[in-house]
Amino acid sequence: MVERSQPPVNYRSWPVISVLTIASLPLLLMYVYLFLDTVTVKQADALLPSGFTLQHWRFLWQTTEGKANIWQVTANTLLFSACTTSLVLIVSSMAGYVLSRLNVPARGFFLAGVMVLHAFPSVTLIIAIFIVLQVIGLYNSLIGVILVKAAIDLPLGIWLMKGFYDTVPWEIEMAGVVDGASRFRVWRSLVLPQVQPGIMALGLFSFLSGWGEFILPQVLAPGNQVQVLSVYLADFLADDNNYDFYMFKAVGVFYLVPVLLVYALFNKYLMNIYGSGSKG
Repeated sequence: MVERSQPPVNYRSWPVISVLTIASLPLLLMYVYLFLDTVTVKQADALLPSGFTLQHWRFLWQTTEGKANIWQVTANTLLFSACTTSLVLIVSSMAGYVLSRLNVPARGFFLAGVMVLHAFPSVTLIIAIFIVLQVIGLYNSLIGVILVKAAIDLPLGIWLMKGFYDTVPWEIEMAGVVDGASRFRVWRSLVLPQVQPGIMALGLFSFLSGWGEFILPQVLAPGNQVQVLSVYLADFLADDNNYDFYMFKAVGVFYLVPVLLVYALFNKYLMNIYGSGSKG
């Protein structure tokens, strides 16, 4: 039986790992303290907790008076992030390919225009967007906020996908065209697999951006039925009558957990973001 040789240990990377670990410890300790603070009870002026409790997490099984149901808010946030990500991926993957491969009229002008659109912060357009959504009847609806958020994220997505398509060799497409495949079939079957790291990275960026969005849902969808978690969390700070700081921290931890799970599952795609466009 042949034993596989183990790769040599790279001792040169240990100092870098040690420095990064030490630099990350305060942030990690902060999250641990935040979580422990939501499941323990402290006496006044006490440094250490005196007991265990789940009372601060009661928003999970009972609806706080005057606030939306947390599970409906979570579903709204998930729907908002997922739909925004889907729109950005579909449009960016198609538009990036066209701008990279086809000699469309005014291609350079369009690329410059897309970059200029990305330079405008969403808050500077909020009044015009508010008026447009009211006119077309999409104000205070998830559909309206999804369309606005996707439109704002599209310039970056298009530029990112164009850069990935530029790294794919022409020979791959030419081989498919010579074999009789249509341009769409070549794009779907041969080119898209080559830019999969870019698609996964863009999808992750778009999802996290949608999950953390606050200004657009706050202004364009303020109703309880379409509320998202960022607005729900902000309402705790604005509620002077039923202010509960420990529940506020518990909601913050609840809001954070999906982000950590998504990053843990898909961070390898971020590490391979430059791995597209294999030659040959």
